[in-house]
Amino acid sequence: MRNEVIELLADEAGRRAEVQAATEAAMRGEVDFAASLRSRVSALAGVPTTAFDRVRERIEPTPGVRTLIDEVHARHGVVGVVSGGFHEILDAVAPALGVDRWRANRLEVHDDALTGRVQGEIVDAAAKAASLREWAAELGVAPHATIAIGDGANDLQMMAAAGLGLAFNAKPAVRAAASLVIGPVDLAQVVPLLP
Repeated sequence: MRNEVIELLADEAGRRAEVQAATEAAMRGEVDFAASLRSRVSALAGVPTTAFDRVRERIEPTPGVRTLIDEVHARHGVVGVVSGGFHEILDAVAPALGVDRWRANRLEVHDDALTGRVQGEIVDAAAKAASLREWAAELGVAPHATIAIGDGANDLQMMAAAGLGLAFNAKPAVRAAASLVIGPVDLAQVVPLLP
């Protein structure tokens, strides 16, 4: 997705600028992701759950994502998404794009409004890397045959665990650590790298 879902939700609370600045700092790796997420989610307290529908309507798929997913499937591969975002949005977006499995954070809700807290464990850098390893093992895919695509510091452990770690529209630290950098904002550029 081209959008940062937490920023779209923050629009609903009238707090986008503050959340956007905190998101950027977290993606650059300047602050602990879990602490940053908790802080940003606290800004969403009181947002009604009806906002989820409005946010889903504003989601813009990243250019080339459908082409990439179709090409992975044509090669009998599996597409997984591990997101620092939220199931409340990803559960609708992922299947519509053809994603096979996904993991994300959950927002706590009470009386049809967000409480400003995350429910359960936070999907952080370690959880992303663990998901890649777990899914590869479940599917019988050797670690060297996996590809991880990331843009923020929270993706670095997952990219290091993959056979190929690609920086896509990424922050400088991610570009520096990646196996390869994809320049244009078009996920179809990944297709020539598929086995």
